[in-house]
Amino acid sequence: MSIPAAPAPAAAAQPAAVLGRVVGQSRARELLEASVRAPVHAYLFVGPAGTGKRDAAIAFAAALVCPDGGCGACPACRDALSGRHPDVVVVERTGAAITVDEARAVTALAQRTPAVATRQVLVLVDFHLVERAGPALLKTIEEPPGSTVFIVLAETIPPALVTIASRCVKVEFAPLEASAVVEVLVAEGIDPALAAAAAAASSGRLDRARLLAADPGFSDRQARWRSVPERLDGTGATVALLAAELLGGGEELVAVLKTRQAAEITTLTAEAERAGLRQIPDRHGLDARHTREQRRVRTDELRAGLAALAGAYRSRLGATGLHPHRFGALAKALAAIDEANEALDRNPNETLLVQALLLRIDGIS
Repeated sequence: MSIPAAPAPAAAAQPAAVLGRVVGQSRARELLEASVRAPVHAYLFVGPAGTGKRDAAIAFAAALVCPDGGCGACPACRDALSGRHPDVVVVERTGAAITVDEARAVTALAQRTPAVATRQVLVLVDFHLVERAGPALLKTIEEPPGSTVFIVLAETIPPALVTIASRCVKVEFAPLEASAVVEVLVAEGIDPALAAAAAAASSGRLDRARLLAADPGFSDRQARWRSVPERLDGTGATVALLAAELLGGGEELVAVLKTRQAAEITTLTAEAERAGLRQIPDRHGLDARHTREQRRVRTDELRAGLAALAGAYRSRLGATGLHPHRFGALAKALAAIDEANEALDRNPNETLLVQALLLRIDGIS
């Protein structure tokens, strides 16, 4: 979909300050800044997890309900950024995928009249998981009421999302350059050396880099995974011990995340009290999001560990004078690690997955 040319700005018009929250995504930020004054009906923010789509969506929504186009300081901006604005609604799935009933609820929300702003913004999260609910939303996203703007967030564009995507302005989010991640972390007070190490292990994801920078044990966890080939000794007891140790390391990072989530709840509770509310709006949705974040961190840590283990075997492949039989054994180990990584997409029992992998590669060092 083509983007309409922005109208000539008034003399006093300035770039939306609130979009300064969009980090390391200059092309996306430029597109959004050009859209603030004359938004279209729907935007699709697409890119890998951890690239800032959600933060960008909330910042863009704040700009769209701000009477000054995103000043970042007025009550409308503050309320939108803190989740209290009545015309900025974040819609999240409750299960593994978005259901038809949830899609119909979005359609009903879209018909509402804005409460205080000139428009309402609906932020639809995880829509790469739309599956069979897509057709129930197509008509609404294609022709919403004039006062409703959709911001659809997705990691990819699966077949079920293709038609909806064609009705939206696509805003792409790419993994961040390590230098951009380091710059953000250092600006947040992280030691440059730690920031560089966290950025290198983050796979271009700022959210993960921030967690790693708050957890000094992440380098030790990577070292434990790399030491697996030397520690396997052909016994089931060692496999069970190693699997428990490796998976337990992931819980260290989850504990860091839980601390941050508790701080978020404290902040939101205080804001709700100042607003005269008895509790955080949509506390159930907040708890569900926190649970999904914890699950994602566990999976991310396991993937990072598998990558470190694969690196340990690849380093052996580079040895000079490698016997063909040895080369074949190492290649089989790498294939087993790849299969385990792919299996994570199917939400397996992680303990059984790691134990099975270690049994397959036992004896290959």
